[in-house]
Amino acid sequence: MRVRLAVSPIGWKNDDLPEIGADIPLERVLAEAALAGYAGIERGGSFPTDPEVLRRLLARYGLALVGGWVSGRLLELGVEAELRRLAPTLELFRACGASVLVYAETSGSIQTRRQVPLDQRPRLDERGLADLARALSEIARHCADAGVPLVYHHHMGTVVETAAEVDALMRASHDSVGLLLDTGHLVFAGADPLEVARRWRARIRHVHFKDVRPAVLAQVRAKPTSFLDAVLAGVFTVPGDPTGCVDFAAVARVLHQAGYDGWVVVEAEQDPVRAEPFTYARLGRAATEAALLAAEVAA
Repeated sequence: MRVRLAVSPIGWKNDDLPEIGADIPLERVLAEAALAGYAGIERGGSFPTDPEVLRRLLARYGLALVGGWVSGRLLELGVEAELRRLAPTLELFRACGASVLVYAETSGSIQTRRQVPLDQRPRLDERGLADLARALSEIARHCADAGVPLVYHHHMGTVVETAAEVDALMRASHDSVGLLLDTGHLVFAGADPLEVARRWRARIRHVHFKDVRPAVLAQVRAKPTSFLDAVLAGVFTVPGDPTGCVDFAAVARVLHQAGYDGWVVVEAEQDPVRAEPFTYARLGRAATEAALLAAEVAA
């Protein structure tokens, strides 16, 4: 395959819900990720921050560090202060050979606030999104110069959630701002990930393959629900789960046609007590690999 497969540790341990998977040691996460057949993994909150320690740990399991999430505070801090805040993470990622820095603007975000329903998330008007895009472009240029390109992660509960907001951010930002295409967050936001992939395929530089259970989504949309309560209700799952609804084969075809050669990360925020992590990691890898191989065969 032209792309490599990675997994997010969030199926084992959730940084936004520390009680989820708190008893699972990091060594188990890495061992099971490797045993499930993944070549890489995204960083989680329990990972070492010393580059040499992290490199040795990942090498023990034959895993590459793909990159990892950063909660952006650009709207609060401004460009210069945000660059200073990002410096240690950029250095860690550069030293460990990470491919991308996953950035989401979380100023005012409610994604981690379990008592706040999603309909109360922060929003930016057209001018606000354009201002964010311009500042983000400066951050992205700096990241590119440091050797760790920035990819923007649209996310439920933040200022960039919908397809329209993704479109506005991409249109107003410099090409150095890559797009992280997250199939699950787009479906949750009421968007079609296939359409977004087609529109912005030239800017897609990182991919999360995440599925959504439509039956659960309908339940959480029927009443005011926070993002974390939706997660605990089981709104997300991995590719290959028959209760999901995303057409990963179609998305894979668009990626192949665009010449995408980055990482595809299997990710689904789930309670490890209800969704055994290794089982779902293997299921997600097998289904993702099948979708990507089918796209190559069909080309």
